[in-house]
Amino acid sequence: MKPATKAYFVGTILIVGIGAQTPALKEGVAVVMPVASHAVEVRAADGQNAVVVAITANGGVFVGSEPSEPVALNQLSERTVYVKADARGPYQTVLAVLDALHGKSVFLLSAPPKTTLKRGYVPPYGTKLIVSQ
Repeated sequence: MKPATKAYFVGTILIVGIGAQTPALKEGVAVVMPVASHAVEVRAADGQNAVVVAITANGGVFVGSEPSEPVALNQLSERTVYVKADARGPYQTVLAVLDALHGKSVFLLSAPPKTTLKRGYVPPYGTKLIVSQ
């Protein structure tokens, strides 16, 4: 293969690789999420306008990267909220957050099932919850 042809193929591969659809990383709070074997892909949680509520191991509650109180979550205007709770976090805080989100579509995010092959970008996984009064 001629050097010019090799350069063309390498350039094409680089351009295609750079243009691949990987979501931009959003600022947020890192937590150690539990694994749920029945979880499904929830790509919308990576969307630019997705509202993610994080519950840390020490019980802190964040909307995006901003600290919040669980009772203040009932003022969120979005109909769909994604909750990611640290596996070591207090269960009472998780219940308080879910209680504040009643009437909304809530997805509880989790780590991908162990059967998921992890290569490069792995989309968020989760389970849809029905939170009623």
